[in-house]
Amino acid sequence: QVQLVESGGGLVQPGGSLRLSCTASGSILSRNAMGWYRQTPGSERELVAGISQSLNTDYADSVKGRFTISRDNAKNTVYLQMNSLKPEDTAVYYCNAGGSLVWKGTGYAYTGGPYWGQGTQVTVSS
Repeated sequence: QVQLVESGGGLVQPGGSLRLSCTASGSILSRNAMGWYRQTPGSERELVAGISQSLNTDYADSVKGRFTISRDNAKNTVYLQMNSLKPEDTAVYYCNAGGSLVWKGTGYAYTGGPYWGQGTQVTVSS
């Protein structure tokens, strides 16, 4: 019994901000790492950011300095704050649960888990 429900997507102008939320049923977020992925039509789903239970993080180079991932373990909720949005950020964003964050020598890397949210559309356009 694991269910991920996402919210916060929408249409925004370049330079604007959006905040995505993902709430999980059960206690999955209290004992596993979580992440956000995104996907455009015809392309492979790519990692945006991941976060561990102890708050270690992993970000894609394309979003570093603009996006911030955070979590509230008591609420079983993970967030993605997206600032300075660009048209190339346009995608369907998916919450992922049950993963792990591992040390790779120069930083942490998120490995995805088996649970996915339904996806929420983010469109950045003027």
